[in-house]
Amino acid sequence: MLELHDGSLHVKHILASWYDQISDKNYGAFIPFVGIVRDEDGIEGLSFDIYEPILKSWFDAWQTKAKAQNATLLMAHSRGDVPNHTSSYIAAVVSPKRKVALKMINDFVEDFKANAPIWKYDLIDGKRIYAKERSHLLQGHGLLKADA
Repeated sequence: MLELHDGSLHVKHILASWYDQISDKNYGAFIPFVGIVRDEDGIEGLSFDIYEPILKSWFDAWQTKAKAQNATLLMAHSRGDVPNHTSSYIAAVVSPKRKVALKMINDFVEDFKANAPIWKYDLIDGKRIYAKERSHLLQGHGLLKADA
């Protein structure tokens, strides 16, 4: 399940909703990760642009990997502005086996940071400033294509 929301994520609501959806499915592990925007370097928050078709394709590929291990991935991400001390990203893995879920959530979050087609901007003095130094080139995708 992939969810996109405008602005900050409502963490308690999203996690409770996911738990309600999976609690009777006989999973033994529900491992969430919640990303929180930090107050650092004078930013007021972050802002995000998402290329949804590539994100869906990336997420579907991960869901296929998860299903091969009898697991399921859940993800929510923000579009637009997200103030400091609020969440822009939630991911979770549900699995019958704890070890599968623990490994997969780490691998998923790391790959998300490197390959998801989401562009990050710092919010400074009410302006969006592209966070180039914290951005990654996307393998095989247009203008941001990395050399193979």
